[in-house]
Amino acid sequence: MKQFPEKYVIDTNVPKTANLSVNPSQVPLELEECVLDCIDVIEHVINKNALVLDTENEIFDEYRDQLSMSGQPGPGDKFMKWVHDNRFGLLESNQVEITKKGNSYNEFPTHKNLKSFDKSDHKFLAVSNAHPEKPPILEATDSKWWGFKDAIEEIGLKIIFVCPEYIRKKYQEKLKP
Repeated sequence: MKQFPEKYVIDTNVPKTANLSVNPSQVPLELEECVLDCIDVIEHVINKNALVLDTENEIFDEYRDQLSMSGQPGPGDKFMKWVHDNRFGLLESNQVEITKKGNSYNEFPTHKNLKSFDKSDHKFLAVSNAHPEKPPILEATDSKWWGFKDAIEEIGLKIIFVCPEYIRKKYQEKLKP
């Protein structure tokens, strides 16, 4: 497994990508390694209690809407159950407060190149920015993030692409006429 920091903010597509392992024959060849890497990340985060959340449940609610709280059938669903079972125990010290401001958050960083950043993903940057350790955001397959990576780094936050080759290729494909 790759080396990762102590704490992370995790975009929902990481556990969703891990869940693709439930039907291996339906995973595109270009995503096979990415699915395995997402499973490794999920297992690492669970073993190290390394997830950072917000006290307002913005991230939790997104996870709950897209993953199964039963913990089945995939590793992303297992992650969801673990988050549910531990957010008021093991994970409580890893939670930060973020304040809603329209369709964004007061803690969302200011940068001219982030003005068009997807509003539904503001919560992830806001949580990272609000945390004293500025934990990196783990991103798997959403190629929009690739176009904002420089601006994110310029504001002092970090994004770790679990599947960098895949996401770079998808981003470049979107740029082609």
